[in-house]
Amino acid sequence: MVSGKGGTGKTTVAAALALTLAHQGRRTLLMEVEDRQGIAQLFDTAPLPYEERKIAVAPGGGEVWALALNAQEALLDYLDTFYNLRRAGSVLRRMGAIDFATTIAPGLRDVLLTGKACEVVRRIDKRAPNAYSAIVLDAPPTGRISRFLNVNSEVSGLAKVGPIRNHADLVMGVISSPRTAVHLVTLLEEMPVQETIDGVSDLRSANLPVGGIFVNMTRPPMLTSEQLREARSGTLPALAIERSLAEAGLTFDNQVVTALMHDAIDHAVRVDLEARETTRITELGLPTFMLPLISEGIDLGGLYQLANLLRECGVR
Repeated sequence: MVSGKGGTGKTTVAAALALTLAHQGRRTLLMEVEDRQGIAQLFDTAPLPYEERKIAVAPGGGEVWALALNAQEALLDYLDTFYNLRRAGSVLRRMGAIDFATTIAPGLRDVLLTGKACEVVRRIDKRAPNAYSAIVLDAPPTGRISRFLNVNSEVSGLAKVGPIRNHADLVMGVISSPRTAVHLVTLLEEMPVQETIDGVSDLRSANLPVGGIFVNMTRPPMLTSEQLREARSGTLPALAIERSLAEAGLTFDNQVVTALMHDAIDHAVRVDLEARETTRITELGLPTFMLPLISEGIDLGGLYQLANLLRECGVR
């Protein structure tokens, strides 16, 4: 499961992770639960229906399949699996009862979504012909990931017996097992890092399995260590900047040089900030993976690039 603060690129990381795990002939399933069709946009394909569909071929002939989870369809699956009531469920949907149930019942939507994900996981145990080697879930943002995953425990407390209790216990058995890991995506900025730290604490408090930290969109310093030191102290040599501009064939005046010196100071401040946030992430003691900023933007080629980098980092 992949979570992260909005804007950190969690869907991109989830997609790249699915490609990585499909390497050398394996078959993975990439799932999303937020009704955003983010997977379809990343892989430049039509909006995904509520069915498993192949969307990419990984290096070595592996396959990435995708499924856009929908609470209404998941409820119909639930009625069919436990009560053999799919036809009745279809009637209820036409009456608007399905919308009502998934909206008004506390936690029901999350129970249904996590339940569908875990049903796919259990195919591996059954050695089903349509089983996957790995399932990657593009999960809700970090701020509500613990509640999303732990809602089945709340349902278990309310429903003491019966199919709902059995379903919730079954789901929690998968979510809390060693086969599951919740990975968090962050940027080297104060708010995303703090939300990541809080998310790790919440997951651990709920006894949910924490995986690794993916630090996304990292950038190397554009100045040397000596230049950064000079920028911090305000002693960057203006003559050296003028000489570099002249060698590049650019026209300039004192205002341009002054603006560049201010940019250098801002860059040094940014580098120092990223170093501090990197230290805070390292102190969590979790596996950490650094992914670079792809300046051209993320397309299918960018996803393959990130997947290759993840393999180089040891993701298997």
